[in-house]
Amino acid sequence: MHYEEDCVGRLAVPDDVLYGVHTLRALDNFPIGQQKVHPALIKALILIKQAAAAVNEQAGTLPPARAQAIDHACQQLLSGDYTQAFPLAAIQGGAGTSTNMNVNEVIAKLATRSSGVAVHPNDDVNQSQSTNDVYPTAGKMATLALLPGLLAAVAQLSQTLRQKALATQAVLKVGRTQLQDAVPTTWGHSFDAYASMFARDVQRLRQAATALQSVNLGGTAIGSGVNASPYYQRHIVDAVNHRAQLTLSQAPDRFDATQAVDAFVTFSAALKALAVNLNKFCNDLRLLGSGPQAGLNELRLPARQAGSSIMPGKINPVIPEAVNQVAFTVIGNDLTVTLAAEAGQLELNAFEPVIFASLFTSMTQLQEALVMLTDKCVKGLQVNAGACRRQVEHSAIAATVLVPYLGYEPTMRLIKTALATQRSVPALLAEQDLLPATTIARLFSADSLTGQTPAAAVNH
Repeated sequence: MHYEEDCVGRLAVPDDVLYGVHTLRALDNFPIGQQKVHPALIKALILIKQAAAAVNEQAGTLPPARAQAIDHACQQLLSGDYTQAFPLAAIQGGAGTSTNMNVNEVIAKLATRSSGVAVHPNDDVNQSQSTNDVYPTAGKMATLALLPGLLAAVAQLSQTLRQKALATQAVLKVGRTQLQDAVPTTWGHSFDAYASMFARDVQRLRQAATALQSVNLGGTAIGSGVNASPYYQRHIVDAVNHRAQLTLSQAPDRFDATQAVDAFVTFSAALKALAVNLNKFCNDLRLLGSGPQAGLNELRLPARQAGSSIMPGKINPVIPEAVNQVAFTVIGNDLTVTLAAEAGQLELNAFEPVIFASLFTSMTQLQEALVMLTDKCVKGLQVNAGACRRQVEHSAIAATVLVPYLGYEPTMRLIKTALATQRSVPALLAEQDLLPATTIARLFSADSLTGQTPAAAVNH
């Protein structure tokens, strides 16, 4: 046990931990939940510290021995398992200062132990930096690091739906608008529409992520760059890019980039849009798979588990239900990000910890939910083609294709007769000798009913 001092006073620090007094105070001050600072954010901060040490050495403001010790310590942290050294809760006051100081302390102590050179967490590891430029930059880097996995999961769902569309392109089904029968379509069209929706989510996320590449690094406390050398300000972003394999750029207005967090609002909105689309898709799956006797029973969802502790043989759509709940969470997180962004005051937004916690939770859960949905549900979806075909044949609304031949009102009367007598429209057409048999067959073919062959172009 040894003692360390900060502006508040002295604290006893265990000898077997890598962090120091600032981290201990944060542990005591913010015992909030089980969610810790995300590893991607910690990694981004370490990369920034490593780059800063190199640039400060080149600027002549950090002795080579200390710079090399910091570099070696950062490399150790990046390649090893030091989870226990970063114990802070994700939600914390101080605009991220506790997390920044936690990383500073760990790097300084590890560097000192490994090299024998005294390295100070503030004077050396945090040189030319402020939490106010390092922390938001690290948050953007972490978001960009998590993005490829999420994009791949969305793209895989879209691709799987394209494959389903190809396999069912000729399978007829009743279309529905406002939950009422509408003109027929095919499962190929339906699956393609879902695939297009998720492909659009990929593009939306990529577009929203472009703003995250503009960072205020080098601006220190409020954007002015106070306490950072001109050399550091010019070179730090390139040094980070080299280590992180990113294409960050320094914001044209670092004051603006320090106090405004609208880039996170935009990105969160794209995550929300994906969640909304997932909700729509999963709601459709549950509705189309309802039954099997008293529901629509057009889709057969893979059976994943017993659905009831009292009703034997009941199977529930548990995978879409779980994805719905993830979507609800993401939509709620978006509101949190919005409120946190709006609550920022003057030269700094103090609420970036909850913004990052919300974004990282949304991204992680969405990726996991998408993989689960694709692998455990969509790949095994089966279309009840026979039931769908029978519904089309007995759907009076299919008679819409007759309007160019009989007119709107005569067709309406025919539909009413079909509904009242429970007879099919083709049968009534033949019985009343309203159209030749060959024309009836062509009009009620899959191509005609789904608009592939315009009704007016059918010979009669």
